[in-house]
Amino acid sequence: MSTPRHIPFARLHNFRDLGGYRSADGRTVARGVLYRADSLGKLDTAHGDWDRFLGLGIRTVIDLRYPWEIEAKGRIPEPERFTYANLSIEHRPYDQAAIDPALDPWRYLADRFAEVAEDGVEEIRRAVELIADGPGPAVFHCTSGKDRTGLIAALLLTLLDVDEEQILADFALTELATARLVADWHAAHPDRTLLWPSYGRAPAEVMALVLADLTSRYGSPSGYLTGTVGITPATVTRLRERFLV
Repeated sequence: MSTPRHIPFARLHNFRDLGGYRSADGRTVARGVLYRADSLGKLDTAHGDWDRFLGLGIRTVIDLRYPWEIEAKGRIPEPERFTYANLSIEHRPYDQAAIDPALDPWRYLADRFAEVAEDGVEEIRRAVELIADGPGPAVFHCTSGKDRTGLIAALLLTLLDVDEEQILADFALTELATARLVADWHAAHPDRTLLWPSYGRAPAEVMALVLADLTSRYGSPSGYLTGTVGITPATVTRLRERFLV
């Protein structure tokens, strides 16, 4: 399953173009300049994925994973070809596969997003600034392209003045990749049991809770970005000039 935003790869399940969303001023996020993805450490030459990736002309790569995840699973091949940054926005690791099935899954995930928003301020700021100022096109990714990637995507779309309805819809597109993400987990952990039935899910309700939490604590998602993260008006202007058409 896919949408016009999905770019098909053999081993990547959640590589998407953020272009096409409408800004409040009537402009649109440009196509082919800003991407979100699952782990680029899965790219290889055997399936044609590497050539397909290089064909996109991407020049900036932001890896949102922990350094120990990169050590275990690998980073993008030939990182020296790109402006590459490892910016681990999450500081409190947890194992989604082992979440108690009795918990409210969406509230639980939203609470983890709140921790990232609190802990990862410096890394979030650096990621946004690199996307605004680094060579393009750009891609940012984590492991599944769901939570950490989903938060950065939502914050970037907020700065591009895209409305909440579209932000929620973008987050929920990961649901099209859920079955493959679950299959990958089973293949990687043949001796474990997947305890959490919502593993790999990304319903719009989660991001709705995240944005509501940012509003409750910081006044608005934009207020969080400009007040707490420290995104300057100049950076916002550069983002809109660069990515809106």
